[in-house]
Amino acid sequence: MPDVRSILATDCGSTTTKAILIELQGDQYRLVVRGEAPTTVEAPFDDVTVGVLNAVREVEELSGKRFISEDGRVVAHTGGADLYLSTSSAGGGLQMTVAGVVKAMSAESAQRAALGAGAIIMDVIAVDDGRKDFQKVERIRQLRPDMLLMSGGTDGGTINHLVELAEMLVAADPKPRLGIGLAIPVIYAGNKDAFEAVEALLKERVSLRKVDNLRPTLERENLLPAREAIHDLFLEHVMQQAPGYSKLSTWVSAGIMSTPNAVGKIMQTIAAQRDITVLGVDIGGATTDVFSVFKNESGDSVYNRTVSANLGMSYSICNVLTEAGIDNIKRWLPFEISDEELRNQLRNKMVRPTTIPQQLSDLLIEQAVAREALRLAFDHHKSLARGLTGIQQQRTIGDAMTQEASGKTLVDMMALDMIVGSGGVLSHSPRRGQAALMMMDAYQPEGATLLTVDSIFMMPQLGILSTVHPEAATQVFERDCLVYLGTCVAPVGSAKQGEPCITVTIGDRSETVAFGTIKVVPLGYVKDGSSNEPERVEAALQPARGFDVGAGRGRSRTITATGGEVGLIIDARGRPLTLPTEDVSRRAKIRSWLDAMGLPTTD
Repeated sequence: MPDVRSILATDCGSTTTKAILIELQGDQYRLVVRGEAPTTVEAPFDDVTVGVLNAVREVEELSGKRFISEDGRVVAHTGGADLYLSTSSAGGGLQMTVAGVVKAMSAESAQRAALGAGAIIMDVIAVDDGRKDFQKVERIRQLRPDMLLMSGGTDGGTINHLVELAEMLVAADPKPRLGIGLAIPVIYAGNKDAFEAVEALLKERVSLRKVDNLRPTLERENLLPAREAIHDLFLEHVMQQAPGYSKLSTWVSAGIMSTPNAVGKIMQTIAAQRDITVLGVDIGGATTDVFSVFKNESGDSVYNRTVSANLGMSYSICNVLTEAGIDNIKRWLPFEISDEELRNQLRNKMVRPTTIPQQLSDLLIEQAVAREALRLAFDHHKSLARGLTGIQQQRTIGDAMTQEASGKTLVDMMALDMIVGSGGVLSHSPRRGQAALMMMDAYQPEGATLLTVDSIFMMPQLGILSTVHPEAATQVFERDCLVYLGTCVAPVGSAKQGEPCITVTIGDRSETVAFGTIKVVPLGYVKDGSSNEPERVEAALQPARGFDVGAGRGRSRTITATGGEVGLIIDARGRPLTLPTEDVSRRAKIRSWLDAMGLPTTD
């Protein structure tokens, strides 16, 4: 798109609508200004475009350009922007129920398809899920999801179980969450031979759409057709219910995309363009989304997304407390606090979700909760980002002794190239080292991993831009969106506290780091006058005997270390990371790690 010089993009969130202006400056696309305003889907406005216009007016004031026409619409080609794009989650998140024949196979594939399309999974119904039929019928009736995804069977296989699932839906007679009187959308992605029988049962009761089988054979998973159908139906049936959405859809230059789907797009674009593996997270007030692009056994890149709908930093903060347990949150605090005081502080945050920490101790508590929310959401992600279950594998006697099941997780931390963190607690942490340490503690990266954060959460807008102008999206993502924190080097293994763990050599300077400690080597930016590029240096990693940095135990490896706001972080705390069990020594250890990162520990 050589003629595109100016791009306006908005993201209509559940609480805030954000607008950004991107312009071609020389031969590079750059972020120029941004504006935001409250989202207006509720009374008294009941029109999402009011918030859009307010956010765009702020961009107009800051840029001195006109984007709103005389009849009160945001339109491209008015002398302001050449493209106008928008994403939205203002109609509420996409809530789905998935149904499959075998819980560990077809139902799990359906779950991956729905999560990858930006859905929140309300329940997974399967023939073998252990519940009685009447309980499943009752559950489907109660849920009122936005749509259902039905899967099961390989092409040419048995049809009986799929007919049973269809009969269960007939008995439940499910109603959609939005749109009174509308038939609930049901996507059929199962055995193609069973569709005729299923259609005969359901066609008068639901809005049925057939797509290619999710599991045409046991060895192959085909998620894309189902994901595209989910996205299309979400736009038609859910986002259309947001007041003013149909008006907004006439303004944009391309179709409106759901916010989590757009974030996934930019993750996939960056992974493809750099040919790297990526792990991304968006931790919000109510939910935590995890995105990943890893290689499978065939060497193909596989994209996965999961949403932990009950893990967040404000509305869902007490759910984090319940799931993680108070001891797991307290273990990250460098000071003493009673269980009751900690509980009350978190309850106050849930009741007053927009408050921000007033003291350093409040901030440290919030960041301790964030570590546990990130860890739990990541565990959930690893359980779903897996190879296919049910495939026959050739196994040796050695394999049999390990008892390793098929369907192992695709998440390989030693092979991970980059982590991207976003969401208020990461993007807006007072010091960048705090964001780096939170991700190191929660994810425990192995080997050498680049740590980054999203500066102002513009990934949704860049995600939809990547579908129409990948070059512009990539340039803005790398220069204005992505904040480099630095490379984390983390040997896998364990030793006694204080024993040598790893020696890192850069040029003629060597640094030996003891086990149980963190060392930050200064590595910042190269200032070239036009932009700040991170420094990149060759670093030789020599782990101690028994430790692995990606080349095998005790074997050296040379990497290109990327600098940033923090620098080269040598994390010699071992993997898996273990904390002292005794309170006083554990708090002292936490303080020593904060000191090593240059972070304050007391008010």
